[in-house]
Amino acid sequence: MKAALDGLKVADFSWYGAGPICANHMATYGATVVRVESETHIDALRTVAPFAKDKTGYNVSGYFNNFNAGKLGITLNLNAPEGLGVARKLVEWADVFLTNITPRVIERWGLTYETISEWNPKIIAAYQPMQGYDGPHKDFLGFGAVLTPITGYSHISGFPERQPIGLGTNYPDYVINPGHTLVAIMAALHYRHRTGKGQRIECAQLESSVCPLAPAIFDYTANGVEQNRIGNHLPIASPHNAYKCAPLTNGGRPMDERWVAIACFDDDEWNALAAVIGDPVGDEKFATLEGRKENEDELDAAINAWTADKDAFAVMEDLQSRGVPAHVVQSAREMLDFDEHLKARGYYVYLDHPETGRSAYDGPPAKFSKTPGELRSPAPLLGQHTEQVCKEILGLGDDEIADLMVAGALQ
Repeated sequence: MKAALDGLKVADFSWYGAGPICANHMATYGATVVRVESETHIDALRTVAPFAKDKTGYNVSGYFNNFNAGKLGITLNLNAPEGLGVARKLVEWADVFLTNITPRVIERWGLTYETISEWNPKIIAAYQPMQGYDGPHKDFLGFGAVLTPITGYSHISGFPERQPIGLGTNYPDYVINPGHTLVAIMAALHYRHRTGKGQRIECAQLESSVCPLAPAIFDYTANGVEQNRIGNHLPIASPHNAYKCAPLTNGGRPMDERWVAIACFDDDEWNALAAVIGDPVGDEKFATLEGRKENEDELDAAINAWTADKDAFAVMEDLQSRGVPAHVVQSAREMLDFDEHLKARGYYVYLDHPETGRSAYDGPPAKFSKTPGELRSPAPLLGQHTEQVCKEILGLGDDEIADLMVAGALQ
């Protein structure tokens, strides 16, 4: 059974998160993805924790490995003329060229659409500049941790009495930017299938990240309301928070903090919760959403007192059975080792990596009944497939490869 993108050829000239994750999805669904890296300017994601226990080097970052599974890895010096010659051969081979490297560097290397479309007129060239190829901030540098404050996420994330905290992770890199770029690439491929023509895609990470904040923008333009930090609360639900439960223990010693998230969006859900808790939440002032919002701190304190000595899973199961949205706040360890639902669905995939051993990877994000995706191999070691790519994909001979290595083009 062939995967959905079987036969698609991708030249992945990206680094860090937004680009490699987009290419990772294409590899998962069958594309042949050649990941281009450099030994002189290592993709810093290879140096970011978590690392495999007691391991060191550029090949043991769980962060990097998770987002580069299924790719072929080649190390190439793009500052050498001979290296750019190899890059050209890759572009001529590829259906898709992908990069999120700074525009000025792409221009210096001569990998703009104007140039590479001459090499391969049918190429789909996807660029992910942080803030676009024009405008006063086009040369600004940054990552997901920079995008969250400048796009407004940090302003509305956290608790009102504290400083902004953002999302706790580089959310644009993981979800928005690679997702939007992937959709754009698929649309461009559809256009090429109909017309035979390639095209340039510019998916500015700034604009891609701003897009999901539309409700906050609408709230301001329509209602004059500037949304701010409200912690775990929501204007349309109460209670809506995480409540501390009895700690998980191992032989009488606390292991993990235990919390349960509870949310009531209508009166039926609230009445079911109130019937379980009883006093003091049976007070008339909590009977309506407006009343619960006005007295939310007192309500949260009462629910916290009720959950404090209870098992989080018992609370979750009881409330779920009564139609109240509730779930345990799980740690990464619990999701990987104990979550029965994720295990039953087979989400996490275990692959054998030459240096990290058997490790867990995120599995395919969508299940296809006819053209399923799969993780075919672990992330490449730095430069692992340089010779293979040169011979099998680019058609270079041993002497040509040797000359490129002497010239410093292949690393």
